[in-house]
Amino acid sequence: MRRVPGWPPALGLQDQKHSLKFPAGGVTIGGDAMDREMIKFTLRCADKHEFDSWFQSAAAFDKLQGAGMVTCAVCGGTEVQKALMAPSLHTAPDKVPAPAPTPEEQALAQLKRQIEQNSEYVGLNFAREAREMHDGLAPERAIYGEAKPEEARKLIEDGVPVAPLPFVPRRKSN
Repeated sequence: MRRVPGWPPALGLQDQKHSLKFPAGGVTIGGDAMDREMIKFTLRCADKHEFDSWFQSAAAFDKLQGAGMVTCAVCGGTEVQKALMAPSLHTAPDKVPAPAPTPEEQALAQLKRQIEQNSEYVGLNFAREAREMHDGLAPERAIYGEAKPEEARKLIEDGVPVAPLPFVPRRKSN
């Protein structure tokens, strides 16, 4: 975090078409200040200048306005009122729930579960294991794993019955 001292007197994150002003005592930049819920008001001064400003709450605006700390972002005037507007809220980003899986995704997930439950994961040894089973050097069993493209191509060219999986296998450790 960094503290920015001595900005011109104004309130909060006042915004007149992207220009920002901060309180005279400085403002803390960084951290989770903008992650908190805030409300944006359109304000109008006695000279009819309109500008937007963010506040922690409607009560915070009222308190600061009562103390004369809300000033016009254009002329610095202290006679500032809320303009007629629809308030805008900034809230902490919610975690968006994942969309429901499509029937195709459900079928792939079921296929993956079935292969993982009924087959032996041989990892990067897949090409060697598949070739040994095909050549009769290892017992026949259901296996799955990973192979480099050139290894897979060679297995297919040699007639070893293999097929690519439509998912990335979960690597098993130990």
